[in-house]
Amino acid sequence: MHVTIDYTPAIQQHAGIGRYADELTRALIALQPGDDWHLFYVDPENRVPAPPLDKLARTTLRQSNKRWRLSVLLNTCSQRAMDQRLHSHGGLFHATDHLLPPLAHTCSVFTLHDLTVLKFPTAHTQLNRRFLRLMLPHFLRTADVVIADSHCTKQDALQLYGLSTDHVRVVHLGVDEHFMPASAVSAQAVRKRYQLPGRFILVVSTIEPRKNLIVLLEAYQALRQQNPEIQLVIAGKRGWHSEPFFKRLQELGLTEQVKRLGYVPDEDLPALYSLAEVFAFPSLYEGFGLPVLEAMACGTPVVCSNTSSLPEVAGEAAIQIAPTDVREWTQALEQISRDAERRTDLRERGFRQAARFTWEATARQTYTIYQEVYGTHHP
Repeated sequence: MHVTIDYTPAIQQHAGIGRYADELTRALIALQPGDDWHLFYVDPENRVPAPPLDKLARTTLRQSNKRWRLSVLLNTCSQRAMDQRLHSHGGLFHATDHLLPPLAHTCSVFTLHDLTVLKFPTAHTQLNRRFLRLMLPHFLRTADVVIADSHCTKQDALQLYGLSTDHVRVVHLGVDEHFMPASAVSAQAVRKRYQLPGRFILVVSTIEPRKNLIVLLEAYQALRQQNPEIQLVIAGKRGWHSEPFFKRLQELGLTEQVKRLGYVPDEDLPALYSLAEVFAFPSLYEGFGLPVLEAMACGTPVVCSNTSSLPEVAGEAAIQIAPTDVREWTQALEQISRDAERRTDLRERGFRQAARFTWEATARQTYTIYQEVYGTHHP
């Protein structure tokens, strides 16, 4: 098969979707090295993927995301196909970034990661919200098959857009093999590099309203009354509408106690997870929630929300709490910080749960869908 994959979110280092595009692509070419793989991405900086993806044929556009989306919008409205521009003519195009250009001679697979644009519209800029609300229904109907990251996302798509159940397939994400308990040497190097405290609660998340980090701040403030030595560490970039978080951070007097690392590269994450006493994930809504599994794979006890896809991903390997219940969050974090036996139990459960999710399995299921779609167009 000739397959073109939209690698844009990976080359632009977008958090969850970027990880998906990169890991899936690597797993696919390892699974089927004989196929004709092609990368497409939009990047004003014209960056090059890390090996071995740098050896693949690729089509790049050095323009802004806004300009690219406008081009897709105008070509869709005028019914002008963009197969040649994507280098996908006669093949299959996998839309990984919630964007499907109009195609005339190319079959397509569209990955729907979540429906935050409808459920939590404040998680998006006004321009992005308008674009997705206008175009997403068209993308979902036009794609030959829609892949949903979770059963939760599939149900959202069926209910909100009226898609048929056969049109949407669930393919869970995986955990990369490098997520494992870090060696003492690696852990010490990361502790020194980021000047990490001896004991800390970790959250890996963009700072934005949907991630619900204000609740975590309030729970942490209460926890400090009993455990003043434990700190809170946040790994993730500042995102959309983050001002209320920083305002509350100051109001609670936690500026010095909460350490913000910003973006942390993938190679440092396993050690960061391994050093944490507990991983907290109070998100209001997730299409999948990959950091939960990454933390588990590194042996870190997890406390997460009991909403959206998180129960599906965490299973019985995490303490699950209503995302807005500050008191329950405080109690859960305190329990784990004091109870070594509970931490050990969650650690062992987490290892077993994370082992169920691999990128090889994700690639195999995705490739089966490719074969089905491609076979329909090329009997």
